[in-house]
Amino acid sequence: MEKTTVFIDTNKLPRSGGAQGRFTEILNERLAGAKNVLGVLRWLSSGEEFLAAAAGKHQLFYLMEGEGTVRLEGRDHAVAKGMGLYLGPSESASLRTASSMKLLQLLVPPIPA
Repeated sequence: MEKTTVFIDTNKLPRSGGAQGRFTEILNERLAGAKNVLGVLRWLSSGEEFLAAAAGKHQLFYLMEGEGTVRLEGRDHAVAKGMGLYLGPSESASLRTASSMKLLQLLVPPIPA
């Protein structure tokens, strides 16, 4: 099988938005043939909050820009650029920004037993 490099210009992808900030999918089957992973860039403006609900998937967040608070298991934790957060398939958390925040979110399903 021949492997090729896929360049995805994330600045040209359409962004959607709502009460939990703006987002765009940057890694999925349509863009890169990814069948088992979804990659999303998320932007939160001042005062916005994103609820990372239990999704039945592993979730990994990487804070690319900004700072704020993550609420995990009923406790608040300060987060800043360069920090990450892992959530198991049944875990949830909320991310709240102090000013603005840019997040990379990866979602991967559990490997079947």
